[in-house]
Amino acid sequence: MLWPIFALSAAVFASLKDIFSKHGLKQAGLDEYTTSWSLKFFSLILLLPLLLFIKIPHLGNYFWIALFIGGGLNTLTSILYMKAIKHSDLSLTIPMITFTPLFLLITSPLIVHEFPNIFGLVGIILIVFGSYVLNLKERHKGYFAPFRALIRENGPRLMLLVAFIWSITSNIDKIGVKNSSPVFWAIANAIFWAITLSSIMLIKSRKSVKYVPANLKVLIPIGIFEGLAAVAQMTAINLTLVAYVISIKRMGAVIGVLSGYFIFKEKGIRERLAGVIVMVAGAILIALS
Repeated sequence: MLWPIFALSAAVFASLKDIFSKHGLKQAGLDEYTTSWSLKFFSLILLLPLLLFIKIPHLGNYFWIALFIGGGLNTLTSILYMKAIKHSDLSLTIPMITFTPLFLLITSPLIVHEFPNIFGLVGIILIVFGSYVLNLKERHKGYFAPFRALIRENGPRLMLLVAFIWSITSNIDKIGVKNSSPVFWAIANAIFWAITLSSIMLIKSRKSVKYVPANLKVLIPIGIFEGLAAVAQMTAINLTLVAYVISIKRMGAVIGVLSGYFIFKEKGIRERLAGVIVMVAGAILIALS
């Protein structure tokens, strides 16, 4: 039962990546394109040396298809993710990724033929209810006001789109891992993303490139923690169902809410923490299904 350790490690590393990313976007004045680029480019510092210690696997028939489709989608989500945490509170945007296990109930059966059972329904109810609690302070404006508040907020809306795309790419990751190996797949993804995001940054954010050297203390940890999270996640999904791993990884949303309050002094901690705990419980129930 090693997979829970790897999945929980992925959650912790991803949360640390979020904290450094928010700091870079808020304090260092970096834009989402530069931060997204650093997320993947500096992860290669950790991942590329691993090629010296692993056996290069035989690449299956679906490896390149998975790499280009998954890599393209994750290039998009990297930018959307940074846009989300740039424009809204960390404690409000990060909980939206707990919707990924909900979407996996639809995408996993279609892509990798993994079928959860009736517990998934209870998990869905908890995730939806938890998202309602996140903005409970809006309740006085009407029963559906908390949902409307989430939709109005640019950050949560973008992160919800990220959660849906991740429900697809998580399954593609499993195909990629099965057609190579966990660590090799993580390295191949990082190289693909670094190339595509470098091109996008040079087109969309050429003026910000000059600020990179002065902010390496912020940018390098973003990539390192991203690389650690990727290796832990790919190892975990090679050992068990995708939905199990992603559900445990989403426990990092609790860390995101707490860091938003203690580090970035965000308000509304009570309802946001209560909401994310309910959402994580729903994600775990979906995993148990």
